[in-house]
Amino acid sequence: MISTKKTAGIEDKHIHTDRQTAIKESKMKITASKVIRWAGLAAMGAGILFIAIQAIHPLDVLSSVTTTQWAITHYLSLAMDLLGLLGITGIYARQVEKSGWLGLAGFILFSLFYAFSLAFHFTEAFISPVLATEAPRFVEGFLGIVTGAPSEIHLGVLPAVYKLTGFVGYVLGGLLFGIATLRAGILPRWAGGLLAFGTILPLLGSSLVHHPFDRIFAVPVGLAMAWLGYALLSERRTQASEPLPSRASTGSAIPQPSKVA
Repeated sequence: MISTKKTAGIEDKHIHTDRQTAIKESKMKITASKVIRWAGLAAMGAGILFIAIQAIHPLDVLSSVTTTQWAITHYLSLAMDLLGLLGITGIYARQVEKSGWLGLAGFILFSLFYAFSLAFHFTEAFISPVLATEAPRFVEGFLGIVTGAPSEIHLGVLPAVYKLTGFVGYVLGGLLFGIATLRAGILPRWAGGLLAFGTILPLLGSSLVHHPFDRIFAVPVGLAMAWLGYALLSERRTQASEPLPSRASTGSAIPQPSKVA
């Protein structure tokens, strides 16, 4: 006969293996939850910075480019772009199963807005101040991309890229992503609606409010991002792992030793 002691050892080994597997899976799921929460913190930061930058942004004129205020503003803009990319990735990941193709399209386009803005803000932060004295006409032309002033030099496709980034990435991407968030119903619907409305607001009010006062249109989008980020950060996720079975209950699941001749 197989000894009872040997059978108990095999049973303990199975239980120990199952417990280690369950703990490992639980840790992996908790880690994923923490990543999404950190993404929520990034979205909050991006939204707050987006609003703050509008309040401290200097005039888009050549004399501003070499000032400390210009440097600080565009350093913060770079941070906002990076946090925005992380933030919307977490927001999309949280509702990916419910947002469908609309959410995917909005996520890709809105991500492109942050990615291209990162390139433009890098130029404004590190290149424009250097060229302000050596090539002022180029810098004034580059500033004209934002203000709409005509440029004395040819800037190639930069103006077209900037306009496409604003319309396709910011307006269309934000609109689709906001609607998808509203329809998914996982994160606050009002925040999704505010994001959708805020991104199309420049189109609705551009004829009434001109640059630089049109920066006020960024406030609803910043609030929406911060709101969605806070929802991710504060959300209490339930543990996905099942509780481990007790030792008494596992005994019945293990086949009883049979007699051998």
